[in-house]
Amino acid sequence: MHRYEIILYWSNADQAVIAEAPELPGCMAHGDDYETALGNIQEAMQLWIDTAQELGHSLPEPKGERLMYA
Repeated sequence: MHRYEIILYWSNADQAVIAEAPELPGCMAHGDDYETALGNIQEAMQLWIDTAQELGHSLPEPKGERLMYA
């Protein structure tokens, strides 16, 4: 798996844990708990990467550092 930042947070509006991969535009997932959301975002990230490669798009280079602060 590539080393992109993942952000996990609870959403009251969705009543779910939201997972985002900000370096992969639009790549998000959710789950009932943190473990499920993490598994779902890892799957979504792989699908995002596979699709980008199939379309001939270059992949963003992982920054390797924290992108956002609370």
